[in-house]
Amino acid sequence: MNALIFLYKKVLDIDLGEGIVSTRSKRRVNLPTVFTQKEVAGLLAKMRGKHALMAKLLYGGGLRLLECVRLRVKDVDFGQGRIFIRNSKGGKDRTVILPDSIQQELQEQINYVIELHKKDLEEGFGEVYIPEALSRKYSNASKETGWQYVFPSKKLSKDPRSEKTMRHHVMESGLQKAVKNALKQAKIYKKASCHTFRHSFATHLLEAGTNIRMVQQLMGHADVKTTEIYTHVMKKDIIPLRALWICYKNFVSSN
Repeated sequence: MNALIFLYKKVLDIDLGEGIVSTRSKRRVNLPTVFTQKEVAGLLAKMRGKHALMAKLLYGGGLRLLECVRLRVKDVDFGQGRIFIRNSKGGKDRTVILPDSIQQELQEQINYVIELHKKDLEEGFGEVYIPEALSRKYSNASKETGWQYVFPSKKLSKDPRSEKTMRHHVMESGLQKAVKNALKQAKIYKKASCHTFRHSFATHLLEAGTNIRMVQQLMGHADVKTTEIYTHVMKKDIIPLRALWICYKNFVSSN
């Protein structure tokens, strides 16, 4: 739009007027796919190991896929039952709930990371990528346990930015494939992905009566209108309509 306005004003010397300039095309609103609670349980039952734990985090905390794979040890607070999401979409930070049901699994995963990090340090490695500004301020932070990824890669690799051999986080594709396979095994034919767990988290909270403003904060939405889309797929709003349709059918058949 800016390019077109520049063309008309500066090149063609034609004033489009304020009305045209302020007009914006309407974005198409697509309703999100949502799992039922039974489907979530069925999917998680078909997953194993770290992928199962990651899927539980996506659903239990409403995390995005990248937020999950980039999660660091220091951002998990077992004492308060919180997970801190740093520099998320839009460069914002937020906190989400750490479900009690997965705390033990997550603690075991972090214990594994601690032992793995010790081994890497003994072998002369142990560094992890941190933002450049932080690396200048805290020169040894990249070797601290707190900065290690909760879901580290199995193999060390050379970081193209620093040319140092480091342990990166797992690739997103691993969890995506695991979810895809679980969908097949659970015989769920919805158009679903890892992000569907996040949609389900928000919808199920609203169905349980959670205030929409609270859901907005947990999801990290800048505008409550983004959160309101989940009200269109809430089960409790569909049930009364279904009952009304049954009553209508009975009325028609009796007459």
